[in-house]
Amino acid sequence: MDNIEAKLNQYQPQVLSIFRIMFGLLILQHGCSKWFGFPVPGPANISLMTMVGWAGVIELIGGGLITAGLFTRAAAFIVSGEMAVGYFMSHFPRGFTPIGNGGNTLTAYCFAALLLVFFGAGIWSLDAMLRKKT
Repeated sequence: MDNIEAKLNQYQPQVLSIFRIMFGLLILQHGCSKWFGFPVPGPANISLMTMVGWAGVIELIGGGLITAGLFTRAAAFIVSGEMAVGYFMSHFPRGFTPIGNGGNTLTAYCFAALLLVFFGAGIWSLDAMLRKKT
């Protein structure tokens, strides 16, 4: 069993990068949907001066930065906060548990972003490239 664990552990840096890229793309698609109606139509007549408008901006910028692995920890911290706010404003009033109030996705996104705050971007990132240059 130790051999399997050691074998899997050697791929942690790469898998963290793959996780970050996929997570960033998921967040980015929400922002694109809100602001550009792509890949699926988002809210009609979105305005920057609304909660949904600001959420879309955070998702566009944060999702792009997370995907690229640039300023990952800061971007993930902001995205995690956005997801927590979204959960407590939209889902929590409907019930205590995420499964009962439809907030599973926001909860998962919140904690996935929080994971990146503490683990960083991984080896395949602009953050890692910038660290090597200094």
